[in-house]
Amino acid sequence: MRLSKLVGKRIKETPKDAQTTSHIFLVRGGYVRQVSTGIYTLLPLAKRIKSKVEAIIRKEMNSIDGQEILMPVVLPGELWEESGRLQRVGPELLQFSDRNKKNMILGMTHEEAVVHAVRSDVNSYKQLPVMLYQIQTKYRDEARPRAGLIRVREFTMKDAYSFHTTQDCLNTYYQQVHEAYDKIFKQIGLKNVVSIQSDPGMMGGNTSHEFMAIADCGEDTIFMSPDGDYKANKDIAQSLLKHEYEEALPMEKVHTPGKKTIDEVAEFLNVPTSKTGKAVFYVDADDTVVFVVIRGDIEVNEVKLKNCLNIEEIQFATDEQIRQIGCVPGYASTLNINFEKVRVVFDLSAANEPNLIVGANEEDYHYKNFNFSRDMASASENIEIIDLAVVKEGDPCPVTGQPLILKRGIEIGNIFQLGTKYSKSMGCTFLDQHGKSQHMIMGCYGIGVGRIIASVIEQSNDKYGPVWPFSIAPYHVHICAVDSKKTEVKLAAEDLYSKFLDEKTEVIYDDRSEKPGSMFNDADLIGVPLRIIISPKTLKRNEVEFKTRDGSRKEFIVLEDTVEFIKREIDKFRV
Repeated sequence: MRLSKLVGKRIKETPKDAQTTSHIFLVRGGYVRQVSTGIYTLLPLAKRIKSKVEAIIRKEMNSIDGQEILMPVVLPGELWEESGRLQRVGPELLQFSDRNKKNMILGMTHEEAVVHAVRSDVNSYKQLPVMLYQIQTKYRDEARPRAGLIRVREFTMKDAYSFHTTQDCLNTYYQQVHEAYDKIFKQIGLKNVVSIQSDPGMMGGNTSHEFMAIADCGEDTIFMSPDGDYKANKDIAQSLLKHEYEEALPMEKVHTPGKKTIDEVAEFLNVPTSKTGKAVFYVDADDTVVFVVIRGDIEVNEVKLKNCLNIEEIQFATDEQIRQIGCVPGYASTLNINFEKVRVVFDLSAANEPNLIVGANEEDYHYKNFNFSRDMASASENIEIIDLAVVKEGDPCPVTGQPLILKRGIEIGNIFQLGTKYSKSMGCTFLDQHGKSQHMIMGCYGIGVGRIIASVIEQSNDKYGPVWPFSIAPYHVHICAVDSKKTEVKLAAEDLYSKFLDEKTEVIYDDRSEKPGSMFNDADLIGVPLRIIISPKTLKRNEVEFKTRDGSRKEFIVLEDTVEFIKREIDKFRV
């Protein structure tokens, strides 16, 4: 490719709306152009990188018996009605009516579509297990697109779906996909990717993992032990809180006039907030009040709460709703309440901490020395005790006890064990060896292609531009002809370029008459791994200058040896 013909100009200035490194360099380097908020055109450089990422993904998906298909972007809403998701999903699902007034959607995920395909063509246990995958455009009507290709509205995703006869079969295949993902991200050249336990969210199922590219600009919070043995998304992360042993003291009612908040009560009674019990009230979609008790210095993780209680939506209860269950807002307590009107949940912190200060269910009063095991013994069968705590950096790791480390990550892939969530609702069955109809057990596996491109830049860059790994670099060799108006430089560069093309080498040639500074700035923004510089000075010695984009090597090569030298360098990358 001649740089003079390449579509996608380089830009010197940092775009005003670009804040992350990847967004800045993708725009400045001529990789993408924004069409609308969260919607981008991939220009030739980015398209070449995208194609190489997809080739690596295809290779590994095929290696675990994946069969590639292509499902529609536009889908009938009735498929999502079958699964029950149409009513539950939020405004991020873009819906519209066609000319026949039929409800249609732009697919942001394709579980329903793949079930529709499989239930038509797979009906016997002899055909299972099977995995189908696609690399397809998706659309998610994001409220706040940001960071270039990291959070967009239209994007390319590899999504795969496996179908099994048993849970054991799914477990085995799930691990194979996990290993394939590790290989994919390694081949692509990502430097730091961790697999963490995660919340399945709207996908459903019980077991899920996210693959996070560690980056300061990442939107996801990860907690890790220093040795890496424990890794979890903030939505499900746990900590091992320690409770000092104390003898249970007699409960005592104390006057706390006007003191409603945890901080007010703790200051008034001269105790740390960790010695208080905080009452938090929610209501679910059925208007059932959920009364959560947690230690005063800890916040409620609402994702954990929804998952543990198997409810999809919650919101804070009003004072009136709190009073309707017999509690006094600001002074609420689980003591002496009617459990038929409320669902009571204790976090482990409040259930295990001795001698807490809690509300007395009476205006201006609290109780000192509340002990769950003693004071709620008669009502324990009506109370759920679960982990609901928001984890903080420095909390003890639940596995090692070491202080947890907080990292930021970009989610580039995820895998889910869906179970029969979709096969049951959509009638996706097979006949087992006894001729009995069974629901297929499903897995789901996604990779965000655009996010991978951005993540590579976030992990591999310098102040001048991206440093592309060889495996996905848009080109492998960049020829810079300095002072190309001079005949000897022009002839040498053209000859070398022609020879590289004959050898099928992926080469880009800067054939413009640019000043050296501008030429090298553009080369840095393009980020090709190997660079050949031809100039009057080097040609006087019958040499060219060789440099690597990462700055690790620089040397001079005899002009006639250049093609063979580069072939050997490329072979090193391919080992």
